[in-house]
Amino acid sequence: MDLSVVIPVKNEAESIAPLVGEICAALDGLVEYEILFVDDGSSDATVGELSRLAAETPQLRLLRHWRNCGQSAAIRTGVRAARATWIATLDGDGQNDPADIPAMWRLARQAPEKPPLMIAGYRRKRKDTWSKRWGSRIANAVRGRLLADHTPDAGCGLKLFPRALFLDLPHFDHMHRFLPALVLREGGVVRSMGVNHRTRQKGVSKYGLFDRLGVGIIDLLGVMWLRRRTAHPGLLEEIARDSDNDASAISRVRMASTLR
Repeated sequence: MDLSVVIPVKNEAESIAPLVGEICAALDGLVEYEILFVDDGSSDATVGELSRLAAETPQLRLLRHWRNCGQSAAIRTGVRAARATWIATLDGDGQNDPADIPAMWRLARQAPEKPPLMIAGYRRKRKDTWSKRWGSRIANAVRGRLLADHTPDAGCGLKLFPRALFLDLPHFDHMHRFLPALVLREGGVVRSMGVNHRTRQKGVSKYGLFDRLGVGIIDLLGVMWLRRRTAHPGLLEEIARDSDNDASAISRVRMASTLR
């Protein structure tokens, strides 16, 4: 399988069916894919709607948290359960446009295997309230200056990356807001790509400006600490026994490491 689309959701019953239709329209005939919805403790009809759609859509899988654990935990659950080598993430509210995934996929397929690449969406014309746009602009400026992740819109939910790369990253609550910086810490490369952004049509936002401010500062300090405490010891060689000869014989396999 080529691609797993991971979508964390909480109380998004009305947005799911249109989103599934758009994902299938974008990816059918392009890649072999699956769609993993991770329900993070919904209290509305989200689970029932996903169950109905799963019966009609063979690519769709539903994973459930028994209680609300947060967006980062839901993304991690989806990535760990994914069957593909590449992961695309997007929000479940319909504001990210699945039609942008094929362009990201083509860009990823043109890139070398190493260093690992993350493609991060950049919402060129953001369709959010003035307060959200203002808060995001400040947060991106502060984060970019302190973490030097060179990413204009780390908060965009639309991203594409290798599954193995994500699983190597340190996991903590709210880590999804710092994925570009964490990928750079791991020796990867981050490329930003302009994507479409749409007005929310159904449901209500799960985030506000001030409910993220305090924890965001703490998380930022934590990621700064992680970046400063990183070491990348390039692998020089592997020492392996030669099974075809005497058990005591040692063969040296030189390995050109691309880790930094």
